[in-house]
Amino acid sequence: MGRRPGPSVRLKLTLSYAGFLMLAGALLLAAVWLFLLRGGPGSSFVPTFDDLRLLLTPGNFGPRIFGPAATAVLAFLLVFGLVGGWLLAGHMLAPLTRIADAARKAGNGSLSHRVRLPGRGDEFRELADAFDTMLARLEAHVGEQRRFAANASHELRTPLAISQALLDVARDDPEGDRPELVERLRAVNARAIDLTEALLLLSRSDRGSFTREPVDLSLAAEEAAEALLPLAERRGVVLDVTGGPAPTVGSGALLLRMVANLVQNAVVHNLPAGGTATVHTESRHDASVLRVESTGPPLPPELVPTLTEPFQRGAERARADGHVGAGLGLAIVRSIVRAHDGTLDLAPRPGGGLLVTVRLPGARRAGRDGGPAAGWAEQVAVDGRAGAPTSWAAAQDASRRSAPSDGEPGSAA
Repeated sequence: MGRRPGPSVRLKLTLSYAGFLMLAGALLLAAVWLFLLRGGPGSSFVPTFDDLRLLLTPGNFGPRIFGPAATAVLAFLLVFGLVGGWLLAGHMLAPLTRIADAARKAGNGSLSHRVRLPGRGDEFRELADAFDTMLARLEAHVGEQRRFAANASHELRTPLAISQALLDVARDDPEGDRPELVERLRAVNARAIDLTEALLLLSRSDRGSFTREPVDLSLAAEEAAEALLPLAERRGVVLDVTGGPAPTVGSGALLLRMVANLVQNAVVHNLPAGGTATVHTESRHDASVLRVESTGPPLPPELVPTLTEPFQRGAERARADGHVGAGLGLAIVRSIVRAHDGTLDLAPRPGGGLLVTVRLPGARRAGRDGGPAAGWAEQVAVDGRAGAPTSWAAAQDASRRSAPSDGEPGSAA
């Protein structure tokens, strides 16, 4: 932003210090002058009107003797105020200079620089600490976006490369099995579409561009479990939904996708046979809690925090059928939870498997600001249920109708 040059803050503070010092000195000298002209040794210390007239009388000692001395003192105070004020203002504004330098470096792309002001806490150091925190979060976000872009490019390139290879083979071998080629191309294309829609859903949830409405996580859990029950039966996993109402406020389609991704991961990344997956919902301390617990192979503790990163599948969690998914399932879950001001916790189970806990603001807390969720929360508390947020098919359709860039389907991690 172009601005006309003006006096610096340091110069303004210097002139302010010198001006106040000159004013205080002038008032002090005037008081001393009046005291000396009070009328005699036995007079009151309070000057009278006659004393005030003596200040300008040429015949007394004031204008001839006290005046030059007072002028010399004021001149000294002016010089002292300017020099001292300049040094003092520079010392006080030094932290702002360091913060400005860090901001300029950040603007040039150097997000690793920090202010790190030493000393005890004050306003400048609070500002510097807040600026350092902002830079740290911005650096982490930019790094995450760069990794995401690189991984997304690689993941999108893979199906295209496979399609090109299949087409090259078909061109070189005109007598080949065309139905098999078409089926393989269809499978590769379907994977590319799923990956693209998952990326669009991740982008949409990161932006937070959705309409908030009352949602009961328990109904979303039942809806997702019903839709994924055939998959669980094919894989020999016992799927169970327990708990009570868990009212919150958010996007019904996104929250249903969040629950579906968690349930799908619990079913897919489970034991080859005899596994279990339990979905539990409850309201606790103005928060709606969703807990998905599943059996499975033991997970290293250092692997668990990386599962929410995009394209982080984990060698321990590859599917038994050899298809490892796009690695966006839990990344989408984390993005949706973050967009709804919630928290996501992942912990390995002692006997193997994973425990995922989602905490979202309860509808009561969201409705305290006068929103429609308060009455809906009371209805849930009385009736034990409220209207379902949306059906599985409706959630899919809503995400596709929202915008060309707002695809909704997720992908198992």
